[in-house]
Amino acid sequence: MNTLDLAGRAWTVRADVTTDAWAEVPEAVRPAVAAGVPASVPGCVHTDLMAAGLLADPYLGAAEADQVWVGRQTWVYRCTFDLPGDAAELTAAHCDLVCEGLDTVAAVSCNDVLLGRTANMHRRYTFAAREALRAGGNVVEVRFGPALEHAAAMQELVGARHHVEADPYNLIRKMACNFGWDWGPRLVTCGIWKPISLVSWDAVRIAEVTVLATVDPAGADPASHRWAGRLAVAVRLDGDVAGARVRVGVADAELEAEVAAEPGWTRLELEAASVRPWWPHPLGKPVRYDVAISVLTPAGEADRRDVRTGFRSTALDTTPDADGAGSTFGLRINGVPVFVRGANWIPDDCFVTRVTPERYRERIRQARDANIDLLRVWGGGIYETDEFYAACDELGMLVWQDFCLACSPYPEEEPFWSELEAEARDNVTRLSPHPSLVVWNGNNEATWGHEEWGWQDLVGGDLSWGGGYYDELFPRIMAELDPSRPYWAGSPSSGVPGVPANSPDHGCMHIWDVWNDRDYTGYDDYSPRFVSEFGYQGPATWTTWARTLAPDQLAAGSAHLALRQRAANGDAKLNGGLAGHLPVPGRGFAEFDDWLFTTQLQQARAIRYGIERWRSLRGHCRGSIVWQLNDCWPSISWSALDSGTDAAGRPVARRKPLWYAIRSAYDDHLVTIRTEGDPPRAVLVNDADAAWAAVGQVELRDLSGHQLWTVPVEAEVPPRSTVSVPLPALPSEVAGTALVATLRGAERCVRLLAEDVAAGLPQPRLRASVSTTGNGAEVTLTASTFVRSLCLFADRVAEGAQVDTMLVDLFPGERHTFVVTGNLDDVDLGALTRAPALRSSFGTVRPTTGES
Repeated sequence: MNTLDLAGRAWTVRADVTTDAWAEVPEAVRPAVAAGVPASVPGCVHTDLMAAGLLADPYLGAAEADQVWVGRQTWVYRCTFDLPGDAAELTAAHCDLVCEGLDTVAAVSCNDVLLGRTANMHRRYTFAAREALRAGGNVVEVRFGPALEHAAAMQELVGARHHVEADPYNLIRKMACNFGWDWGPRLVTCGIWKPISLVSWDAVRIAEVTVLATVDPAGADPASHRWAGRLAVAVRLDGDVAGARVRVGVADAELEAEVAAEPGWTRLELEAASVRPWWPHPLGKPVRYDVAISVLTPAGEADRRDVRTGFRSTALDTTPDADGAGSTFGLRINGVPVFVRGANWIPDDCFVTRVTPERYRERIRQARDANIDLLRVWGGGIYETDEFYAACDELGMLVWQDFCLACSPYPEEEPFWSELEAEARDNVTRLSPHPSLVVWNGNNEATWGHEEWGWQDLVGGDLSWGGGYYDELFPRIMAELDPSRPYWAGSPSSGVPGVPANSPDHGCMHIWDVWNDRDYTGYDDYSPRFVSEFGYQGPATWTTWARTLAPDQLAAGSAHLALRQRAANGDAKLNGGLAGHLPVPGRGFAEFDDWLFTTQLQQARAIRYGIERWRSLRGHCRGSIVWQLNDCWPSISWSALDSGTDAAGRPVARRKPLWYAIRSAYDDHLVTIRTEGDPPRAVLVNDADAAWAAVGQVELRDLSGHQLWTVPVEAEVPPRSTVSVPLPALPSEVAGTALVATLRGAERCVRLLAEDVAAGLPQPRLRASVSTTGNGAEVTLTASTFVRSLCLFADRVAEGAQVDTMLVDLFPGERHTFVVTGNLDDVDLGALTRAPALRSSFGTVRPTTGES
């Protein structure tokens, strides 16, 4: 078998000037886009036009609004090439054009011979091409029609369906958030977004492979850390299988098997007496094995696939409660019941081909560094590239994978049913080797929306809405192709007939009335079994805004910043949510620093409040998945990492204060003080694999640091469990007091008993010193007064600088050292000790000394 990679060849892209939409193209760029410009494959038309200087960066200023014309054109990608000298593509019995991903509605031709058509971004297409090829001067063209024209045609065919954005994204199998979302822009693009190649072969070739590597927890040897393993491999062959054999080998596990090939799927099962299991990063090492799969004929090896996998088991525990009032919802990995400390993942760029393997690995490392152990790949994006899952495999990051359906009813009539079946089969098969992928989910908020959001009244109750996918098609495909992983019908979903999808008592739930309608302390009203979405907004970092908007646009009330707020009534919710918690800043240019810091601080506190609530319920609640880890462009959103660029234009995801709050709240050992009940209590949470000897005390202090009472604590917290320590009754006058829990092995917990605006916080005063280190500086601050939520924004002094901690509470006389890393050459180090770099939640930080 030979593979000729066409992605590395020279491609061009041009607009079709004969369409009605051509009139919308700006006159200045018409000659160039009509003639064609160089194109990147993989890539998309927006990035090609930007590279040619014909399109402004839509992430900067207000450029997005001027680019609607791009998504309304017909674009033609073209590649001219000669075959290699041996022209195996002509002498082989078969030659296929394999398109791993085309976005989205395309006609594919070779030398003016139509090979086929596509209408699904989320799947692979294979077209027979041998008869169309010649030795020299071959031309492959991929002609992309406008996505919205296709959606309109589908609406005529199957009827309209309600949707939550401006465009009917649910009537085309394309990344839904390409059409805009409540955190992202509307950039309707197209292009060859995955590899494209010519594959020539003779008698037989490997068409598809599933690799399912599991372990039996009952067969574990604790002394050697080795387990009994099982490898199930299924191979589907194209061509004549007569006389062919399939061989599977795993060298490091001393496994090998060979069987005669069969029509359809050939299946092999190998038992291993001793393998090292793959673990998520909090529990162990993510060990992986290389699997070689070959198809052999009397003439030799006809084809081969090499895949990397890991042996592990995954299960979804939905055991009913003894009293019948609810049921568990929790993952077991290798038999271990885990509390998921997760975050939701969206496409890291609106133009997904810009996300390199290195960028994936960096984002996943940033998640792991925040003590996140699971990423939920949200259903309004894409089935991520192989590089994403490979990085999760390597770094021990669990993955919850949605099928790509979100927030709308989806038609079940043809051609959608067949497309969804092909899409599901393709991706379930492709992703089967990855040990990080531990659960498949049918949809995002589609079941919930069908039940509670009045869709039937909007589009007619007799129309199909997608239930057949979630309850019939997807579970059938999972049972056939990948019975090793659990499947759940939706997020949220109770999993119990007759029980509402977003039930707190069964399955997984989304909590959005907090943020949309209620104060974040409303999380105390919930006792969920598993929270797969909850979030709170906060703006991007200063440096990201400074690189995105002009200086005269940096105001909370500016029109340009408003373009970055895509949530319904988002500004009102963001600014209104501050009331009763923090001082409400103005919205002008002079108050931008205050607005930026205060809203970021509010976001961090709100999410930490929710996480602490869910973790305090460990056992009853089995998981917390924050909305959201990352962003796709510079915005005001729910993310912990923003989306920006550095001085060289390279993509950078900068940490917002929320990232630090998540890292702290998701630590293995957590102390959370709960005052919503009587009596108040300190809950000690241990998600480590070993017992925690929690020794220390809980104190009631005034803000001068004076102890009003002390409760000694000496508790043994077993692995993956909690211990609750009752506390004395609180004083009737709580202003100016705080509960402080200091326990060995955990970060100190400081809980003010009144909100900042009512706590009587003093004007913060500090003594400061700065010393240089080999890769940055150390900033040591000693409090002269109580200082609340002390933060150092090192990027305000040097763009690439980063700090190790944030959100620090100090009582008088206490000291904290911030470690700053990055290039601090030629900067005023004293600026690290004053505003705007140094901030606290109340008043302006005033250092009494400054040394360097």
